[in-house]
Amino acid sequence: MGTLLILNAKIVNENTITESDIYIRGGRIEKIAKDLSAMKVQQVLDVKGKFLLPGMIDANVHFQQDISNKDVNKNSCCNESHAAVAGGVTTYFDTPSKGSSVNSAERLEQKMLFATEHSLANYSYYLGASNSNLEEIKSLDPKSSCGVHIFMGGTRDNRLVDEPEPLNEIFKHSPILLNTHCEDTPTIVENEESYRQVYGDDIPFQFHPSIRTAAACYASTKLAIELATNNHSKLHVSHVSSTKEAELFSDLPLIEKQITAEVGYEYLVFTDEDYVSDTSVSITNNHHANDNVLSEVEKGALIKTNPAIKSDIDRASLFQSLMDGCLDTIASVHKPVTLDDKQGNYFEVLSGNPLIEFSLPSLLEHYQDGIFSLELIVNKTSHAVADIFQVKDRGYIREGYWADLVVIDTAEGITASNDSILSKAAWTPFNGYEFRSSVYATVVNGDLVYINKQVRTGSKGRRVEFFRD
Repeated sequence: MGTLLILNAKIVNENTITESDIYIRGGRIEKIAKDLSAMKVQQVLDVKGKFLLPGMIDANVHFQQDISNKDVNKNSCCNESHAAVAGGVTTYFDTPSKGSSVNSAERLEQKMLFATEHSLANYSYYLGASNSNLEEIKSLDPKSSCGVHIFMGGTRDNRLVDEPEPLNEIFKHSPILLNTHCEDTPTIVENEESYRQVYGDDIPFQFHPSIRTAAACYASTKLAIELATNNHSKLHVSHVSSTKEAELFSDLPLIEKQITAEVGYEYLVFTDEDYVSDTSVSITNNHHANDNVLSEVEKGALIKTNPAIKSDIDRASLFQSLMDGCLDTIASVHKPVTLDDKQGNYFEVLSGNPLIEFSLPSLLEHYQDGIFSLELIVNKTSHAVADIFQVKDRGYIREGYWADLVVIDTAEGITASNDSILSKAAWTPFNGYEFRSSVYATVVNGDLVYINKQVRTGSKGRRVEFFRD
């Protein structure tokens, strides 16, 4: 870490946009003021009026990190952190994935240590809940992890917590925030069997939202809220996907909330019509607002994700709920599934999408269309995440804070292409889309790790610290 001077930036921070310079030393922001150009530093970055934002804190990724894989070039902790900084994400919180669960303090520390050696972005990992690890949860050091993650449905492996007594005990005794994936498994199983009777295993992908329904999400989310309310737990519900769910959350100021909620990028981009679309599809509600297209073929398996992408009415409600303050954060829900993972029948195809590499460009499309302000994007992807998870010295552009920053260019775009993807997934559902904005540069802990479409290796991210007792 040396010294870095960022000149002529339009700083978007704490609901204001101001023009200033930023002096960074030892990885932290030391001074924010105008006319710092005379200072002697090791590196100068003149952004010439571009916008400067706090680095995004993505609180919901599934990097599927395999710490037994010694080939760093194939290990998702390395690849996906490169994709993250290219998308403007400087910090991520990793959610337990099948085959890479973190259900003990020992396993948690192993993951952290591996990320220390290989991650370009800052990181933390959720401790995964199960029906049998209550004692691990109760003894967890609140400062050691971003939270405890609970699959309350939607999975059928050992990550599922579906027994009422263990579930209630986890809500009652967890020493830190609970992060939930909410879908009602019995409802999903019943719907699957109904469609299987007609189609066998070859259920058309267009019926995915008819199987993983809004009702299944609502029932599980309602239960999570009831458990959190009864046990006075701090709860953050992941990837809200429907109108009914969004209506469950309060529009109180964030500081007054014990229960908060997140929406994923994919639910702001696609709708159920995109499963079978054979025509041009815009990235926003305003299909006439942009002539660019995501795809001109049936997307089907490519956008299969859990919870399912739902209707255009649901998507419109998610936009409104973000603006009204009922939904608090936005995350990528990034999962580096490959195109091979997307082959096969309905039950064989893996759910999930590789989205983190275009985190800011995809959100900035909504800014370009006049739906989101830059201030709102910063609030939902940096400030609110830092506040909810009690992140120490990150998520804001303040003197004394770590210099996690992203420079965006709203006048020069970028075209998404499968040929240049940094994620090990090696494809994107945005293939061919011409975004109207781009990430120009990303700074992590004062180090310039991405500029002009190029990742700069050599530095490493840091384990996130939290303000907690």
